[in-house]
Amino acid sequence: MAALRYAVEEAVASLWRGRRSAVLSIGTIAVALFVLGAFLVLTVNLERLAADWSQAAELSVFLADEVGADQQRAIEEALATGPVVASRAFVSQSDALARFKQMFSDLAASADALDANPLPASYEVRLQPGVTGEAVEELASRLRQVPGVADVRYDRQWLDRLLAAVALIRRIGFALGALLTVAAGLTVGNVVRLALHARRDEIVIMQLVGAPTAYVRGPFIVEGVLQGGLGALVALLALGVAFWATQAPYLVPLAAALNMTAVAFLPFITAIYLMLGGMLVGCLGGILATRSESR
Repeated sequence: MAALRYAVEEAVASLWRGRRSAVLSIGTIAVALFVLGAFLVLTVNLERLAADWSQAAELSVFLADEVGADQQRAIEEALATGPVVASRAFVSQSDALARFKQMFSDLAASADALDANPLPASYEVRLQPGVTGEAVEELASRLRQVPGVADVRYDRQWLDRLLAAVALIRRIGFALGALLTVAAGLTVGNVVRLALHARRDEIVIMQLVGAPTAYVRGPFIVEGVLQGGLGALVALLALGVAFWATQAPYLVPLAAALNMTAVAFLPFITAIYLMLGGMLVGCLGGILATRSESR
């Protein structure tokens, strides 16, 4: 415990003495984790969007204007609950027009000026969880052959594309974050190495009198940990400020346009992981610096 207290006190003093160099390493870590955190915020909300879309109607069956009662019964039989279809809901032309006016209030007057309702009646179909794309495509192909069906839209295709985009963005974010993190670790190592050089004579004397390794190297490793932790804290604060500043003017209207329940910041556990990751980067930088100098 005494060695840890000594290491922390010496690390804080060393950070203050070399504060100009420390600001550089802290800033580098902050930039790296800010970029990684921004990508994580983006992927978290895209995953929420995908979850919201997956709960919505995934198959839309649009009816022809002249569909008859017998044809509609045949369509309903094709949409009977089973391995593919979980449920269905009929949307009349008047209901479709009311939805349109609600979603696009600016165009409501133009819709009222039309002589007839241009929107078709439809069935909104929810699919069974875990149903394969091949099974849905087969159902859609069958429905297109039923008389009275004007068109079939398979929303799962958009969901699959969204999930693919989420995976791509996550890979890009981690790759870019890893690259910047390596640069941050090297910067921390260089700053710690400068502190080592500044106290070279003191370290040599401590080694000659047989001081434990924890007292010799400990302060520099703790200094790296502090740099990493401060960099992560700065990154999280900057990310929070940026999120708060853009939430009302941009993020909330965007969420409403995409039918998202809400736009969320990083989960608490993810923020903790980012903080620990910054401290780990700083710790590794300090360890590498002390090892290279001791050779």
